[in-house]
Parts: sequence; C-alpha cells; structure tokens
Amino acid sequence: MIPTLRKSEILEGMRIDWDMEIPLSDGSLLRADVFRPIDDGKYPVLMTHGPYAKGLHFEDGFPGPWANLLRDHPEIARGSTNRFANWETPDPERWIPHGYVCVRVDSRGAGCSPGVIDFFSPRETQDFYECIEWAGVQPWSNGKVGLLGISYYAANQWQVAALRPPHLAAIAPFEGFTDYYRDLVRHGGMLSTFMIRWYPNQVLNVQYGLGTNGRVSRYAGTPIAGPETLDEETLAANRIDIKATLLEHPLIDDYFAERTPDLSKIEVPLLSWGNWGGMGVHLRGNIEGFVRSGSKQKWLEMHGLEHWTEFYTDYGLALQKRFFDHFLKGVDNGWDEQPPLLLQIRHVDGFKQRNEDQWPLARTQWVRHYLDADRLSISADRTAVSGAREFRAMKEELSFSTAPFAEQTEITGPVAAKLFISSSTTDADLLLTLRLFDPQDKEVLFVGAVDPNVPLTQGWLRASHRKLDASRSLPWRPFHSHDEVQPLVPGDIYELDIEIWPTCIVVPKGYRLKLTVSGHDFDHGLPEPMPQIYGVSQRGSSVMLHDEPLDRPAEIYGGTTTIYTGAEHSSYLLLPIIDGR
Repeated sequence: MIPTLRKSEILEGMRIDWDMEIPLSDGSLLRADVFRPIDDGKYPVLMTHGPYAKGLHFEDGFPGPWANLLRDHPEIARGSTNRFANWETPDPERWIPHGYVCVRVDSRGAGCSPGVIDFFSPRETQDFYECIEWAGVQPWSNGKVGLLGISYYAANQWQVAALRPPHLAAIAPFEGFTDYYRDLVRHGGMLSTFMIRWYPNQVLNVQYGLGTNGRVSRYAGTPIAGPETLDEETLAANRIDIKATLLEHPLIDDYFAERTPDLSKIEVPLLSWGNWGGMGVHLRGNIEGFVRSGSKQKWLEMHGLEHWTEFYTDYGLALQKRFFDHFLKGVDNGWDEQPPLLLQIRHVDGFKQRNEDQWPLARTQWVRHYLDADRLSISADRTAVSGAREFRAMKEELSFSTAPFAEQTEITGPVAAKLFISSSTTDADLLLTLRLFDPQDKEVLFVGAVDPNVPLTQGWLRASHRKLDASRSLPWRPFHSHDEVQPLVPGDIYELDIEIWPTCIVVPKGYRLKLTVSGHDFDHGLPEPMPQIYGVSQRGSSVMLHDEPLDRPAEIYGGTTTIYTGAEHSSYLLLPIIDGR
C-alpha cells in the first residue's frame, strides 16, 4: 500500500498543500504540491507536470546555474525569498500574491509519484490531461488552467494541449521541443546522445522509490523521491532503458509517432518562447509549434542567453503575467493587440527588441549563396565552373567563407542548404555549422541555451535519410520523412537538402560568415578548461552530440566525403536576408 503524505501549512504568505494525491483513470495516483492564496476563493491555476522532483530546490539540484542566475540577474532575489525555487518551474512567491494557484505535479515514476517512467508516452500525456481536469474542478480553482514551464515542462504542453482538455485555457511553453524525433532524439537521422546522458543525471537520481536513499526536500522536509524505499531490481523494472530504446528506433515508427503531437489540434491561446542559442533541442520546436499550431491566438517570443534565464527575469515574468492575466483572468490589458512576434534581435554586443507580424518575416529576401570548392568561398554569384573538395568525415572539415559584408546586414529566419555529395562508403553524416567571424578572422561566439560559446546555428543530415516529405517541405525548411534508409553507392553523387535551424544576427560591416561542413560535431577550438555538463566539456555543441559508436560505426561514417560545387552541382546556402527599409 502506498503511504499517504498529505499535509497543509502556511508559509511565506501562502497556503501550501504538500503531496496532494491526484487519482488517475487506471487506478494509479500522482502527487502534487499546491501553492495558493491564504484567503479562500477561486483562482486561475498554473501547472507543471514532469520528472525533475517537485521537492528538489533549484540550488540543491543545480547549484552552478542557480548561483550564476542570481549573480547576473539580482532582480530574481527581489520580491521572493526563493525558498521554494524549483528547477524550470514558476516561483510561487511571484504568482500567489498576484492571485494565482501554482500546482507542481511529479510525473509517473518520478519524485513522489509511483509508477513506471516512460518519457512522453501516451500514458504520461493522459496523466497530464487528467491532472489538468482535476485542478479545473478544485474548490480553489476558477476553472481555468494554464501551463507554464521550461524544457520538459514545456515540451509536454504541446502534447497535452493537442488532446484538448476542457479546463485548459492557455499554454506558454518556454524552450520546449515539439517533434520528439527531429528536435531531440535524432538530428537529421543521427542519434543525439543528449538523453542518454541526461537520464541518469536528472531523472534516475529522483526516481520514485529511492526514498531514504535519496535527498530530503529542504522546504517540505520529506524525501524528494517518495516515501517508499525500493530495491534496485524494482527500481530498474520501473524505468525504461533509454539507450536501448532509442537505438531500437532509428526511423520514425509508432514509438515516435505516438510521442509527437498533432499541432494542428491545439486550439488554446499560446505564447511560445524560443532561444536563438537553443540548437540541438528546443529552438526548432518552439518555432514549429507557433507556425503549425491550430490556435487562432498565438504568439512567438525569441530571446537569447541561458536556457532558463529569461523565464525568471523581470522581462520574462512581466510578459507571462500579461499573457495569463488576459486569458485566465479576463483582464483587458491590451494583450490582444500585441503583435504576433516578440523578437530580441541579436547583435554582436547584445539584443534589441522588435515586434513583427509573421514568421518567416514578411520582408525576407531569400538569397542563395553558392559554394565554390576551389576557392572555399560562398557568393551570391553562381559559378559555371565545376569543383570538388573532399574531407575525412570524422577527422576533418571544410569551411566556406563569404567576402566581408559591405554593409550591416540582418539575417533572421530559417536557413537551409543544398549540397551535392559523394561518399567512399554506403552512407555519410553531414553536420553543418553557420559561423560569424570579425575582420581579424576571430570567431564571434554567443551565449547559448546550455553552452556559453555557441555558433550562429547548426544543421544535420544523414545522407541515407535524404528522402523528403514533399507535402511538408518548404524551400527554406526541408522536411525529411525518416521512414526508410536509402544507402549510397560509393562514389555516386547525391543531392541533399539540409535543414539548418533558424537564426538571428545583425552582421556588422566587415564581418564574414563561414559555413563549416564536417562529419563530426562542431568544436570551437577554445582552450580548456571549459564548463562541463554531465562530465562533458562545453565545446560549442554542448551535450547535443552525435558520438554513439553503435549509431555511427567508423567503417561507414568514417569514410571520405566529397562536396561538389558549380555547374550542374551548384551547392548553395539559403539565407533569410531582412530588408532594412
């Protein structure tokens, strides 16, 4: 029998109900902490649902990011004791005085909720649906539930919103992917080892059943990973083997299909928050979610800096409150007149805010920049001279450079490339990186979502996954079906259309762009030591790496790749140049 934990107390001007039990349709239960005003009443609800343990304080789980956040943005320490700060979820002390209820739910198998961990599965999404409906009818609820959270707590918003829970009133996914295959697990068909490293470091250490072998919540005073202490055999049976699971599914099959929402079914108002430096996980999904969702009222905000920063700053909090006040409280605050795009335009020395009306931007000039293998150059002028240049896929790379820009130029939007290639083996992985260099040929790097030194953007494609879905492809965003493998004939030339994730940069006069093409992950070349995540040095691609030997055997992906340019093999880079008039 699962122990009952519930207790209620008043702390920091809030009524807190710890470990509220939410019954589920299959007879299971989830546990939630409910932060609400002391005065009785009916209030709008903000909910998160995920595996990071509601009882784990931000600082205890992630001391480095927490210290940096407070150091660089001291406003976060104003207006809150931060006593209940929790990783990637709203701070209740900033919402309860504003007339909201905050509900943090531990998802099945994690934290204080028993069961089997199975990320983004239909059952987990159904659990979320039922949590929303539970919150919508509680005596302290006004019947309107909003979803607000970062990363995992954002990605599952897209999933559950597509199921249309009746009490769901609005969502605000902050840096959360939409396509489990393309955004997170397999970039262009290549396995990203992010989840394999993430799983033991951020989920297994808070798995339900660690009990007294786990940590104790500094604010609830109870074990963060459940009241039961289970043996290792039982714990192992209550979680999926993430590495084996992902290796078993190299193509889009039922496993991925049931974990990827039909965005067209989302109807509630939404505010999607993306990060220009979020390559490898969330950037693509926030933009695709905005563009493809069925919502009639939708907005896209794009920012920079670290993965979590703008969620907690005064800037981010003010936008969140305006959005939810309008849709959960009915406040006439002018939000309905807000232009659809709220962009922080990236410059080499910071950001400037600007509103726009559509994505891609209405005044985009799509300009092809052709590669020249002989000169290793990129130019808007197409050459009639054929050229070719080869590189050893896992050890070398080719960089094609523009001339110095004659005037300041803005590049904002989706990027794509067409490459003609051949391989000495039956396949090839193409990893493309768009980079910025100053007049002294020093690379300009930016603070990324989870790496302090990232390039402008990246794109990936496994050549055997080159098949396009014609019904969903756009000139600026190729869409690959990933439903079959088409091996290469060694030495034959193939035409590849490669999606490069969206970017934003105002290129100063005299600066250059370079397109680096390789068969290995980008490395900025800066000297060690570098910050580490999960024991991996941050070298420009964070932990969104493609380094699993079982997915990339050297005998296939360590061959020689040749890039062809000019004449009938006119490889090019497609850039979204913004008309400044």
